[in-house]
Amino acid sequence: MWVVATAGHVDHGKSSLVWALTGSDPDRLAEERRRGLTIELGYCWTDLPGAGQIAFVDVPGHERFIQTTLAGVGPVPAVLFVVAADDDWMPQATEHLAALDAFGVRHAVLAVTRSDLADPRPATERAIAHLNRTSLRGARTVAVSTRTGIGLDELRDALAELVNSLPRPAPTADVRLWVDRCFTIRGAGTIVTGTLPAGTITVGDQLSLGADTVRVRGIETLGQPATTISGTARVALNLGSKTPFTLGRSSVLTTPYAWHHTTTADLRVPGLGDVRRPDRMTLHVGAVAEAVHVRPLDAALARIVLPRALPLRVGDRAILRDPGNRTILAAVVVDPAPPPLGRRGAAARRAAELATADGTVDPTKEVWRRRLVAASLLRQIGVDPAAASAVRAGDWVLSREHAATLRDKAIALIRTEADAPELGLPLAVVARHLDLPEPDLVRPLVQPPLRLAGGAVVIDLDAPSPAMAALRRLIAELTESPFAAPDASRLRTLGLDEKVIAAAVRAGRLVRLDGSVLLLPGADQLAARLLSELPQPFTVSQARECLGVPRRIVVPILEQLDRTGRTRRLPDNRHTSRDEHDSGQSVAHYGRGPANH
Repeated sequence: MWVVATAGHVDHGKSSLVWALTGSDPDRLAEERRRGLTIELGYCWTDLPGAGQIAFVDVPGHERFIQTTLAGVGPVPAVLFVVAADDDWMPQATEHLAALDAFGVRHAVLAVTRSDLADPRPATERAIAHLNRTSLRGARTVAVSTRTGIGLDELRDALAELVNSLPRPAPTADVRLWVDRCFTIRGAGTIVTGTLPAGTITVGDQLSLGADTVRVRGIETLGQPATTISGTARVALNLGSKTPFTLGRSSVLTTPYAWHHTTTADLRVPGLGDVRRPDRMTLHVGAVAEAVHVRPLDAALARIVLPRALPLRVGDRAILRDPGNRTILAAVVVDPAPPPLGRRGAAARRAAELATADGTVDPTKEVWRRRLVAASLLRQIGVDPAAASAVRAGDWVLSREHAATLRDKAIALIRTEADAPELGLPLAVVARHLDLPEPDLVRPLVQPPLRLAGGAVVIDLDAPSPAMAALRRLIAELTESPFAAPDASRLRTLGLDEKVIAAAVRAGRLVRLDGSVLLLPGADQLAARLLSELPQPFTVSQARECLGVPRRIVVPILEQLDRTGRTRRLPDNRHTSRDEHDSGQSVAHYGRGPANH
């Protein structure tokens, strides 16, 4: 199915032309028929040879109903632009054309109606001159008469050629349905209609309505029930009788969790500097119209604040309109998730950041502007994080420039804050000092001279410091004799003070038991394995003989094993291994492993 909107000045024959093409009257209200004037959006459809089904969204041509007109043309990819052969180029034709140009509509057919009443060539030339200054340049032109039927077959051919040239939307795209009608049918429930630009909706689907969800109970398209429908299409959805009170015309239904709903966005708005007082304007996007506060960043960039959150993405086309003087400004969303503007000069700095932003999605630039951003947010605003030249860590993406800056800060931090650079600082400490939300974000920053050692970030120096040399001697001794925890005298002899020992424990180089017993990581696993080979249960003395250590060391080891569930203390003060096949590390493997420390 293809969806085409009409556009043009009131009383130039848009509705009559749709009726002639489809056999249906788009003016469904009695008031419209009485006045001969389109007031609400009308919907008709037909089958065209070589094109399939085409649905028409017929819009009002009177200036009083411009908001309804914009709701009709906003989500639609193509337009049937109508002018009359027996009339001049009129103000509403100018306003409709400006709106289509602002929305970025590039596919059109120009129909010159009432060609039986006047020579269509002057009107055609005037209209082409106007269209060629907009995105509708090059539109095919057909002179028609709904009274005599002249040109209708040619118009059908032109429409078929038009829709066949349209890009085919992806059925797998995220759904965003701008609701243009909402009503209730007794016994059925709430019905909403809209133009589905892309994606697929299936009966049973859940769709988001802001923070609420609704379930699709039924689908109708072109008057026929359907179980599934893909864009582009005109759809009517039955959402049942229990719907949120916020549901109504101008609501937006979306794929859950796929869109970023925002009340603040930065737009590129050429011509903004020419508007006298641009602070209060109306934003038209999709089928929505909302009064927004506008804060100019420079002559062509603005920050808007919306009264309610809307699902916007980079590159969305919109209109900023001043209802007072009928000014229409084209706008394109360049950032739907912008940073807050704080101190004096923030607007100018933000304008400088967005100087080259024009709504074209550039993943690398999007990450560069944000420095650090969640990949899930990038996807929600229409940016593929995998396409960015950036640094990744889990769901986070860092710009390469920001990662380099943070790496330099990490090196300086460890040199000044660590008790020994070779012992470094824990990942969590580095993350906190660098204002990173997660410790794992430090990992991709670790490049020479930085190195990960356990859970710490360390600096490799050309020559080890005295403290590190002493620590390496202790590690070598414990590698040789895993349970020979040094006493205070031995630590003094090695030249290790409490600051270095505490840093080694934080860095995961040593494990402290009972405040004073220092062992290598994994020693408790080895002890558990050796003790499991004793006849069960065993005494403290038997454990001491098995491990070859005095009571001051074996008691803290047994207490650690009891706490971690690998042994159990019995009422008679004996111990038993809870899991005799708790293998831990073999003696041979343990002897090789800690040498890497």
